[in-house]
Amino acid sequence: MKKRTGYATNAPCPVILSSPTRFQRVKFAMNPVLGSQQWLRAPFLRFFSVARAGILSAQSALFIGSEAQRSRKPALSLPKGTCFLRSCCKGGKPQHDLRTGSIISVALLLAVLPACLSVPLSAEDSAKKVIAISGARLLTVSHGTIENGVLVMADGKIAAVGEAGKVAIPKGAQIVDARGMTVYPGLIDPETSFGLIEVESDQNSRDLAEPSDEIMPHMHVADAFHAETELIPVARLNGITNAVVAPASVDTIAGQDIFIQLAGADRDAMILGRDVALAMNFGADQRRRGGRAGGHAEFPSTRMGLITQLRQTFLDVQDYVAHRDAAAKKDDKADAGKDTKPDAKKDDKGDKIFKRDLKLEALIPYLKGERPVVIGVYEGYDIETIMALAQEFHLKVVLNHVTHSQEVLDKIAAWKVPVIVGSIYDFPRANERFDAVYTLPSELAKRGVKIAISSADAGGPVSSHSSRNLPYAAGFAVAYGLPYDEALKAITLNVAEMFGFGDQLGSLDVGKTANVVMANGDPLDVRTDVKQVYIQGVPVPMVTRQTKLRDEYSK
Repeated sequence: MKKRTGYATNAPCPVILSSPTRFQRVKFAMNPVLGSQQWLRAPFLRFFSVARAGILSAQSALFIGSEAQRSRKPALSLPKGTCFLRSCCKGGKPQHDLRTGSIISVALLLAVLPACLSVPLSAEDSAKKVIAISGARLLTVSHGTIENGVLVMADGKIAAVGEAGKVAIPKGAQIVDARGMTVYPGLIDPETSFGLIEVESDQNSRDLAEPSDEIMPHMHVADAFHAETELIPVARLNGITNAVVAPASVDTIAGQDIFIQLAGADRDAMILGRDVALAMNFGADQRRRGGRAGGHAEFPSTRMGLITQLRQTFLDVQDYVAHRDAAAKKDDKADAGKDTKPDAKKDDKGDKIFKRDLKLEALIPYLKGERPVVIGVYEGYDIETIMALAQEFHLKVVLNHVTHSQEVLDKIAAWKVPVIVGSIYDFPRANERFDAVYTLPSELAKRGVKIAISSADAGGPVSSHSSRNLPYAAGFAVAYGLPYDEALKAITLNVAEMFGFGDQLGSLDVGKTANVVMANGDPLDVRTDVKQVYIQGVPVPMVTRQTKLRDEYSK
């Protein structure tokens, strides 16, 4: 006999279970906008009391019955967005039917329907609501500051932005009085590990990198991204709405990054761009000194080995493309008019099949210059070495870190490549000025280099625990000479442009995604509190694990 289970497909609450006496495992959504999901085991009465207590968002009721019965007209007319719950026994037949009255009374169902109808049913319905933020100081990033401005959000986009009195607020719009507030675009962190690690000491939650080989371009961060991480709400609370998720830097080529939004119905909705950039690294940390598990050294154990391995890899890709194209041409001549694929080609003898290589195929778009290669490098001499290789193969480069590169800043400017700076808090070398790292963003900006600033911590690997401090890193750069407007661009528009989202994010412009932050002061000031974050025009709950614990234990 099959195990009797009850389940809800993405079911918001209140939830009505099919049996008050049997423990059931039910998947529900804490909030339809965020898509935060959780599993609960509880008897019906206890679970229902949790829903009634307001801990869960009341969104819709559940129709209990079979798949076939769902298509029929139920005894009660339930609201749009009603979810479905099934309790199965042998053969998958429903054990109970709402219409039989054997589970719960109709009165109980009627008791929860008002709660269902009193709130938005879905993120889509919420996005359709027009919201006008009025009276705020608008930091548009792209076209200056509007001291007394109005910003209108509709259908998930910025519908209008301008001075108060010059922007018409649509009839029926929800008006947010933001006098005394500062409104700016959602911040974007150019390098994080969101969803790849949760607890540092727990190996089961670590998917930072694949250490079995040095060259792993076919590793896709999207395949490991865990959207339910508790670290995302923490960063979002301080105005970060988007981020680049990258693998760790232990490999020379560690994999391909994703570009995410820090809210969504599920992981697919949160991933705005898959394989947006290639994560490459060059320096002392990538050398295989002492082997993977300790002991003898492995290749490459020197910088000579690292650069030789990279060059051979790119040559192999070029050779692979040539053979693939040649095989495709031969097949086209032999089988004109037939629908064939290059992964099933035969040689002249007809006994050899063209074999695909995922590792080499993954590098093709980057050798063609179609996508950026983000190169993590710290020392000036390493920058010169890796840039020579990048120019040899015409790579579209974004330099990352460049912490101790003061002697080659003019060369970086001449190469006309964008740079991600981080961590800005690193200590200087013994032969450098005390502020050599702190002034790096300023010195690059003076030379016309497009810069972004990441939230990377000092002296350690990138950690999503520090992403919430992203605006303060930009503020630190301002204290050491970076113009304020450039600092704000470095954590908004510049990042969006580097990764191909400049037409969608990074500034308060009409037509862009309505990722908007409202705060009570300067976004780069540690004394500022973020009051509300909007993602795709929808206000997201300003709640994290920490705030829940604070509220629970401060009673």
